[in-house]
Amino acid sequence: MLKITGLEKTFNPGTVNAKTALSGLDLVLEDGDFVTVIGGNGAGKSTLLNAIAGVWKPDYGTIELDGVDVTNMPEHKRAAFLGRVFQDPMKGTAPDMEIAENLAIASKRGIRRRFVWGVKRSDREEYKKLLATLELGLEDRLSTKVGLLSGGQRQAVTLLMATLNRPKLLLLDEHTAALDPKTAAKVLHITNKIVSENKLTTLMITHNMHDAIEYGNRLIMMHEGRVVVDVRGEEKKKLTIDMLLKLFEASSGSRFGDDKAILSK
Repeated sequence: MLKITGLEKTFNPGTVNAKTALSGLDLVLEDGDFVTVIGGNGAGKSTLLNAIAGVWKPDYGTIELDGVDVTNMPEHKRAAFLGRVFQDPMKGTAPDMEIAENLAIASKRGIRRRFVWGVKRSDREEYKKLLATLELGLEDRLSTKVGLLSGGQRQAVTLLMATLNRPKLLLLDEHTAALDPKTAAKVLHITNKIVSENKLTTLMITHNMHDAIEYGNRLIMMHEGRVVVDVRGEEKKKLTIDMLLKLFEASSGSRFGDDKAILSK
């Protein structure tokens, strides 16, 4: 579903502020892979997601999605078949519009717009059923403006919006990092349910090693703009945080430097 070959990206090249964020990165995701991504600050995690989404154009390398080379495809065209949830709960929704209106906008992603009612009665019934699966009581608040929701509720709605029309690839950029632990756990549970039931190919960045090990069928660790650890299947199920740190040190030649991620155990 996703094939990345030799991806390179340097910001501010030729200046004293030059920073290489991606360094010849290679990555292949099979259809239905749920991959957690972890790495220290500056490892290139968010730059990778932005490159896939079309926010940054790579200096070198190619990005193929479902067999189509999208390396030079503009961001707005890729949005038709990508779903994304950001770290900031304020992103990804229209705060001054109702929950139903936000879902209606998301349902039209990749579909040619026409002059029709934005939210029909049949749509509202469908949205109520979808919201009920979140178990947050939002099915009775269709007319509530999204800006009035809590951070966790808003991220849950954003997840629904990102997956309403089954995307070819779902990108989750530390989407629980701004939430309190209890709310983060709830949103991760909802995430896992949506991804599993819809068999969505997913890349999820996290700073929490426990979550990286617990969720998904595959885990990759990044360091200095490349993948240095790639664990999947039965091997991943047996992983502990100590084992993961040792794998990182053996593969990268350095100690893992993100105290926040280490302390998350």
